[in-house]
Amino acid sequence: MPITEFMHKLGCKSTKKRGKEVWFHAPYRSDSTPSFCVNTEKNIFNDFGAGVGGDIFTLAGLMINSNDFMAQARYIAEVTNNPIERSEPPKYEPEPTVPQFTDVEVKPLGHPALLSYLRERGIPSDIASANCVEIHYRLHDKQYFAVGFPNEDGGYEIRNRFFKGSIPPKAVSLLKNGSVNINVYEGFIDYLSGLTMGYGRTEDNLVLNSVANRDKAYKHLDGYDLINCWLDNDKAGRQCLEALQKRYGEKVRDFSVVFRPCKDVNEYLQQQ
Repeated sequence: MPITEFMHKLGCKSTKKRGKEVWFHAPYRSDSTPSFCVNTEKNIFNDFGAGVGGDIFTLAGLMINSNDFMAQARYIAEVTNNPIERSEPPKYEPEPTVPQFTDVEVKPLGHPALLSYLRERGIPSDIASANCVEIHYRLHDKQYFAVGFPNEDGGYEIRNRFFKGSIPPKAVSLLKNGSVNINVYEGFIDYLSGLTMGYGRTEDNLVLNSVANRDKAYKHLDGYDLINCWLDNDKAGRQCLEALQKRYGEKVRDFSVVFRPCKDVNEYLQQQ
């Protein structure tokens, strides 16, 4: 099956076509700038934003966070409505091409380069240090470090000046202040930007860490009186907002008007 067809089955629309290359937003992580490229001739993909690539099974593994070949095959079958007729185990399993983060070390955020990167994005060091950690890790046999933002399942969103990705598992992040109102952000940089602007210090806050995690957020959002949505001013953000409005009705308030015409909260903060 062509990966481009599988992406369309996932609900992803291409953003650019150039020769044998078709570009998308990565479907398994927050990807504001399309960095997911499919080579239609070789039927492989490269996610330049996360440094991963491979075939359709690799892509399925990233979507379900599994290296198990049969689990990947079942997921592809479900998405494409093609039932698997044979149930025998495979004679071999391919070497996993999903990036393996190793030697992960978590410590308090304090590295000057990381704090400088966040200050360039308008985030003060005190707010960053109170909400984020510093993560050192190995990837492709090289040592790296980045700002880490934990989620509820023990994974981390990681950012530095050169890299944007996540250490599995992928999940939402809930930050409670004992309020009946909650702010919803797509990414943690937007959440930190809201705090910098004075929002979210008394309300609860939920960071999706990707609009693909919307369904995982429902169990948290169901009990709130007001849901303030700080979602991006793009198609994915609007679709997520519409889904929340359909589920929660008048409880949902659209706060994207605060930072229009900017794409997201952080872009607005930097312009201010």
